[in-house]
Order: sequence, then C-alpha cells, then structure tokens
Amino acid sequence: MSMKRWARGVAFVLLAILILLIGTWCSVAVWYQCRTGEPLRGFSAGLTGAVALVVAASLATRRRWMAVAIYGVCFALFLALWATISPMRDRSWAPDVARDVTAKIDGNWVVVSNVRNFAWRGEGDFDERWEQRTYDLSQVVDVDLIMSYWMGEAIAHTIVSFGFENGERLAFSIETRKESHEGYSSIAGSFKQDERDVVRLRSNIRGEDVRIYRLRMAPTNAQRLLGEYLEEANDLASTPRFYNTLTSNCTTLIFEMVREIHPLLPLDARILLAGYLPNYVYALGAIDTSMPFEQLRNLSRIHDKAARADADPDFSAKIREGIPLPH
Repeated sequence: MSMKRWARGVAFVLLAILILLIGTWCSVAVWYQCRTGEPLRGFSAGLTGAVALVVAASLATRRRWMAVAIYGVCFALFLALWATISPMRDRSWAPDVARDVTAKIDGNWVVVSNVRNFAWRGEGDFDERWEQRTYDLSQVVDVDLIMSYWMGEAIAHTIVSFGFENGERLAFSIETRKESHEGYSSIAGSFKQDERDVVRLRSNIRGEDVRIYRLRMAPTNAQRLLGEYLEEANDLASTPRFYNTLTSNCTTLIFEMVREIHPLLPLDARILLAGYLPNYVYALGAIDTSMPFEQLRNLSRIHDKAARADADPDFSAKIREGIPLPH
C-alpha cells in the first residue's frame, strides 16, 4: 500500500470517529432534552445515533462527501436549535433543591434566605428545615475547602465553607438541580447550606470520602469571596443557567470567583479534574505546606470523626480536629 493511500485511510478512520462522537453527543442531548414520552424520546435518540452510523459507513462509498455535507448541515441546524434551549425555573424540583437561595446585603450585614438545614436519616429520608439567617460579613475569619470523593481521586465535589468569629459556618455547594422524578438535571443551583447538613449528608449518609483543607486566606479576602458567592446566588436565583461538567461546574465557578480577588491566578488542568484541586491549591501555597501533600491529605480525611460527631452540636469543630491550619 502506498503512503498516500495509507494516509487517506487513516484520515477516513479519524473522520468516522469524529462523526460517531458527534452522533453520540447529539443522541445523549436528545435523550436528556426531549420532553416527550420515554418511547418517543428513546426512538429519537436512537435515530440520531443511527444516522451517525450510516454517515460513518458511507465513507467507504463513492457518495461519502455528499453524506458528510448533509450531515454537516444537519449538525449545524442541531446546534442552532440547541442554542435556543434555556434553563427554566418553573419545574417540580426535588424537595432538597426546591427553594432558591437569596441574600439581602446592607453594608456588612447580610440576610440569607432558604439556608438548607435538613435532618438527614437516609438519602431520601429527611426532615425539611429551611432557615433565614443573618450574618455580619466583617466577622468572617476563615475559609475551608471541602472535597467529597466517590469515584477515585480524579472525581470529586467541591464545597467552600466560611467560618465566623462566633463559630458558625456557612457552606456553599454549587451543584445540579434535579426534578422530583429524576436523579439529575443540567440546571445549576448555588445552594447555601448549614455545614452539618451538606458535610454529614455526603460523609455519613452517602459514605463518600470527605476531606477538609484549611485555606490560607486573609479575613478581608475571605469576606470578599463570601460577597462573590452571595452575588452569584442572587444571579442564579434571578437568571438560572445550565451546569456544564467541563466549563461551568462546582470547581470552575469557584475559580472564577477567586480570580475576582486574585486576577493573576493561573489556569490549570487540575481545575477541570476537580479531585486534584487540593494538589493545585497546595502547589500555590494556599494550604499548609509544612508537610508533604500525601501526609496532609491523610490528615484531611474526616469520615471517622464525622461518624463520631454525628449528633454533636459542635459537629463543625469536631470534624476539624487534627487538621492543620496554614502558618
């Protein structure tokens, strides 16, 4: 086989892979966004994937370029329709994400409405408690990075917890908002939660590997970051937007807000692979660096402490015992 024919064959294989990847994405998009009954939704998603298979197979025929051109036009139309889809607020949300959280700021004082403070007995067994709380922004003294792992080291959920002089903590969890009949929705919601709610749910109820890192951040910057979170929450309450696993998720949104305070903060691949965010923060010197990272990571795990402090009113203090503060 000549080099030219070999290169042409490789190009066709790569083109076929691209077509199949596009078809897979379109098929999944149709499945999640099509609001028809499940049989029609399944048929539409399957048909979308089948078209990609037919076009990929056509690369071995003489009409390959006509098929690719038609598929390109169809994909462009699909993207145009996709761009018209906007997130909606008026859906039947699951109880734990049913309420929008808002904040009213007056100088240093902020009134936060709908702070979730559920009493969890199981994943779907809880007593609902939505609270209104008042905080003094000038009393913010520290910020902690909380990571919850459930699928290896690369995948984790990121929570940021703010501590006040009186010992109170307010935790922010940016996550997807699911409807009452489903396990997942792609609409983002920024929910302010009592720390015991969000940490205990993930550690004690779901059995995830939760780790806490104490951040090196001046109180003034911690106060500014809390202000960024409050503004983000109000923006999401008034204008919902889609959650994107790569570009608009629990870690990238935090990075954007921190960059408002530190504009020169470098972009890093570990921001996309959320599980490695603590490694990135360690490299920046923003957490304790007096010991190797592996040792700090072991000290950061709170599962056993969370289990012992399950019903303790000093839950937040108990789970931080033994975790070093940065010097």
